Amino acid sequence: MIGHLQSNKARKAVQLFDWIHSVDSLKLAQKLNQAAADLGRRPACCLQVKILPDPDKYGFEPEALMAALPDLGQLNSLNIVGLMAILPLGLTETQRQSAFDQVRILAKQVNQSPGSHLQIDHLSMGMSGDFRSAIAAGATFIRLGTILFGQRQ
Repeated sequence: MIGHLQSNKARKAVQLFDWIHSVDSLKLAQKLNQAAADLGRRPACCLQVKILPDPDKYGFEPEALMAALPDLGQLNSLNIVGLMAILPLGLTETQRQSAFDQVRILAKQVNQSPGSHLQIDHLSMGMSGDFRSAIAAGATFIRLGTILFGQRQ
């Protein structure tokens, strides 16, 4: 599942999806964890990060993510294995590459953080217009809707 997920839909998301790419807050992660425990499931999750300011995007800011690591590490019914990022519109190629590189660096910081029980192996980033930069920065998942299905009408 990719896209904003309201916490009141956590149970349904855990029922339907093996991967949830848009865990954008500790509150949502805790709700998903409880639903997963209740349902006997353990979905793979990517924590959505907001590397650059954007009022239209959700996600952990880097400092907030690092502060939440002890709590996130206690969520045993979630398999938190990745970071996900969607960049703001209107960036130059250089700005996009820099932002994707920052996501990769943040993943390394999470993995090396003392006391963190998370192992970030996946980076979900890049869409039809910027996937090449995302791959260059280490993306393991890209989203190619427009390039495959065309522009929305």
